[in-house]
Amino acid sequence: MKSFTSLQQRQQQTLTMTPQLMESIRLLQLAHYELHQFVEQELEKNPFLELASNDGPAPGDVSPISGENPNIGTRKTSVDGSTGAELPGQWKSIRDTANVPAADGPSLAEFAASPETLHDHVARQIALTAFTPQERFIARELAGHLEDTGYVQVNLFELAKKLNVPETVVQRTLGTLQLLDPPGIFARNLRECLEIQLRQRNRFDPAMAALVANLEMLAQRNFRALKRYCGVDEDDLLDMMHEIRTLDPKPGNRFQSGGPEYIIADVWVRPSPGDGWNIELNPDTLPKVLINQTYFSEVSRLTTQNAQDQAFLNDCFQNASWLVRSLDHRAKTILKVATEIVRQQDVFLEHGIAHLRPLKLKAVAEAINMHESTVSRVTSNKYMLTPRGVFELKYFFTVAIASSQGGDAYSAETVRHCIKSIIAAEPLDKAFSDDEIVARLKESGIIIARRTVTKYREAMNIPSSVQRRRERRAGLC
Repeated sequence: MKSFTSLQQRQQQTLTMTPQLMESIRLLQLAHYELHQFVEQELEKNPFLELASNDGPAPGDVSPISGENPNIGTRKTSVDGSTGAELPGQWKSIRDTANVPAADGPSLAEFAASPETLHDHVARQIALTAFTPQERFIARELAGHLEDTGYVQVNLFELAKKLNVPETVVQRTLGTLQLLDPPGIFARNLRECLEIQLRQRNRFDPAMAALVANLEMLAQRNFRALKRYCGVDEDDLLDMMHEIRTLDPKPGNRFQSGGPEYIIADVWVRPSPGDGWNIELNPDTLPKVLINQTYFSEVSRLTTQNAQDQAFLNDCFQNASWLVRSLDHRAKTILKVATEIVRQQDVFLEHGIAHLRPLKLKAVAEAINMHESTVSRVTSNKYMLTPRGVFELKYFFTVAIASSQGGDAYSAETVRHCIKSIIAAEPLDKAFSDDEIVARLKESGIIIARRTVTKYREAMNIPSSVQRRRERRAGLC
């Protein structure tokens, strides 16, 4: 066998992922707050980028996309393809208040007291408690391990070894801290938390102690075994369980640990005056970025002799042009995907959850001539405000459940809604088993397996028929 070496020439096409292409793909899946952070970083690095003011672009500030309005957030469309630039009437009055000049003088928010945190509340009580210097030091150390829920997860032996103090002193200090407000604070588990609150109410008798020691049985609604363990009759057990329900399992949650979190919709959907739906991007979620071309021209004239500086300026200008184009492309893509979703789910918007259609990413991608992965990125962390409420875009994509009548399939979300409705309509003296729910769904035209009903029921935190029957027998429903 003879070996030899040869030289061959071949031509082929390959797709190369450039850094800018990868960044453009990443921009599609960013939520609006992440997008604003990214744009702020680019504004700090690039001297030619500026944010557009509410009054419109300043002189010299132009977008490299010809014929496009840089305020792309005001763009809207409808399912019939018409476009416009007006804000919906129900939001116009709110948006117009931004242009009202603020009154002179300090804002009322400057005088508002910040809410007291759990740690501030505990620190104030520790300062007023008659501790020895050693106990006060241990108490502050234990307060440092306090969680927002009011629990403290710490090993007393290791803490005593770390502080070089007897473990009995740490235990005594913890017992004093457990007397502070709110009741149940500094507990190490749920059982101890409930025990502390019951002791402060002088209700921790042997029967209640047996009930707290068997919380697993209480969660399983095993009332027959609980009556035997606690040595009480049915009426006493009901009274004890009602008292348990008045306790706070997470006493620290009543203190605000942070500001409330709001969902800001990326897309607005409202009924069209004629027929159909108007779909509009929320301008507050889209940063309006402009390129200061005048400044670029002035700086370029001053650096014509320095090739390195000129290369830096050209690179900044190209990056700025890319960012504006990418933001515009992102807005158009979101609007296109949202429009197709509304077209596919128009019956749901009109009649509610019972008419939610099964939908796949592939169906939307083929309808708008995009790749399925692009649709997946666009629908991540994006929300739509509709007359039915605020929904994540991924909410509209559900698997199909077969229909026994040979018609359109049902979505999984619709089936979950039907299961919940069937259980809510149960007679007081009867609880439908999963097999009975399957039969009732089949009467409605939905073919589903019993294990699927069980899975959906457990996902909605609905107990089994046995547990529901026990609750009703005990008078808890």
